[in-house]
Amino acid sequence: MKVGIVIFDGVQALDVAGPLDVFAEANTFLPEHQRYQVSLVGQRAGTVSCSNGMQLSVPYSYADFDTPFDLLLIAGGPQLPDAQPRRELLRWLQDQARGAARFGSVCNGAFVLAHAGLLDGKEVTTHWADAGRLADEFPRAAVQPDRIFIRDGRLFTSAGVTAGIDLCLSLVAEDWGHELAVRVAKRLVVYIQREGGQSQYSPYLGVRKDQDPIVGKVLRYVTEHITDTLSIEQLASAVSVSRRTFSRLFAKYAKVTPSAFVEQVRVDTARRLLEETDAPLKTVAFKCGFHSATHMRTTFSRRLNVTPKQYRQRFRCAAGKQQVAYSSVDEQVESEELESVR
Repeated sequence: MKVGIVIFDGVQALDVAGPLDVFAEANTFLPEHQRYQVSLVGQRAGTVSCSNGMQLSVPYSYADFDTPFDLLLIAGGPQLPDAQPRRELLRWLQDQARGAARFGSVCNGAFVLAHAGLLDGKEVTTHWADAGRLADEFPRAAVQPDRIFIRDGRLFTSAGVTAGIDLCLSLVAEDWGHELAVRVAKRLVVYIQREGGQSQYSPYLGVRKDQDPIVGKVLRYVTEHITDTLSIEQLASAVSVSRRTFSRLFAKYAKVTPSAFVEQVRVDTARRLLEETDAPLKTVAFKCGFHSATHMRTTFSRRLNVTPKQYRQRFRCAAGKQQVAYSSVDEQVESEELESVR
């Protein structure tokens, strides 16, 4: 199976190494005639510098390939959202997409596909930090910011950096079955399927430079009165504007409803407490303005796709947590492997 990974100067090293290692490990379980034949493809043959300074040898340019790959992936990189791909590359991608069995992107490599018009009318995802920009600049793409990876027909897109591993594990499972994908995950010491979406990895709610000062004032007020029952009237009064003006400005600059904003502040405050303290879940819920621990759990499950307990186990900063995390990975992949055998 011919796999091409398109890279460029400034590429994120893990966007390349993650998929490469998934396919390399899969090859150790496959007979020679069924193995993945992976090629790194650049704008030209030579050496590519990754964003971390690593040098990659690129034996081929995209012009060397006239026939479509079975799978073509575009890697991402920190500067990619600002880049304007060459027309020749975009035409080549369009030709490849017409003939490839599957194509897609890792991280913000989705921007290159978007420039080629290959995301139009498709459900896609990208790194949480770039999801808003992708949606704004390419409104014909249905961007799902919380997904780890998405398949829409022959198109596959993934969230940031290590999500390329999740994506490629799913491709291995599709090609050769779940059991083989579990074996690869176990060799790489990663989850065969992560719980939750990428929202759990994104930073806490902040105020962007392009937001109106009223949003920052509301954030400060909500944070200081988080245990109160906060109405729109109360928030409007706190920033000294009418309810009508408040609703108009808040919808324009915050791009969420006031109630959703308050809920997000509560979730983010709870995330901090879960990461930094050992306070009981009931106490965390009370301090963050939730009605109960059950209410907090329901909200976490809806917003982050994980429970508060799961979030704490994953992100609590304490000695020994790293070892527990690795143990849980082994337990999960072993459990998955046993389940597949049954």
